Amino acid sequence: MTDAKTPFELMMAQAQEMVKAMNPALSSFDPKGFEKMWPTMPKEAMEMWFGKGISKDGLDAKTRLLLTLAGLTMQGAQSDTALRQTVRHALEAGATKDEIAETIAQMSMFAGIPSMTRAMELARQVLDETEDDKS
Repeated sequence: MTDAKTPFELMMAQAQEMVKAMNPALSSFDPKGFEKMWPTMPKEAMEMWFGKGISKDGLDAKTRLLLTLAGLTMQGAQSDTALRQTVRHALEAGATKDEIAETIAQMSMFAGIPSMTRAMELARQVLDETEDDKS
């Protein structure tokens, strides 16, 4: 019996070989390392671009980021990097850990328990990092 690979696995293996051929330094690319290159925006910048800078009577940056977190959870928490970055930005914009957890938990009613659980696992990674930084 052979270990048959799915078309997706074959495509990914081919893509990895192409990357190695084009740029050998990318052969050990780690997507989590990419997150470290993308800094968290200062709260003031987020507020200017995504908060009250858009509409004086509109949503603030924290609320917009919590809505983004809800949307990412609703999509099944498929994008690890986007979800973790949104949690980091929400914290910077003033969201509390409880508000982040409540936002994700609320989505269980609409997206289901598996999506909520996955989003909570990803958020916990960021929240644990922030706890480690404080100690």
